Amino acid sequence: MMKCPECNTNMKKVEVKVHGAQSKVVSYQCENCDSFEFEPQSSLKVVQELRESPLKIKQKVIKLSQDRLGIYFNNNIIRSLNLKSGSDISVSVPDKRHIILELDEICN
Repeated sequence: MMKCPECNTNMKKVEVKVHGAQSKVVSYQCENCDSFEFEPQSSLKVVQELRESPLKIKQKVIKLSQDRLGIYFNNNIIRSLNLKSGSDISVSVPDKRHIILELDEICN
């Protein structure tokens, strides 16, 4: 059992959910003085998992003209992919719940 660095009482081991990560971080929490520490190995694992996560942003579908719909790319997507106006993108529909957009060439 881990001892609290502040009051020297036993700390409670708690698994903490981090938004966007599947893994949980192990935290040691003192019920006496509210001091807490995160376990280095589980923290590193969650940080690594979050770094590898794809950018996921909710967008609204908009009406462009009579029979056409579209979406805008927000600044985070534009910056992360280095998109430029006029870039070519291939669109594929593998099933009824997914649309895949693929850059035809790497934008520099």
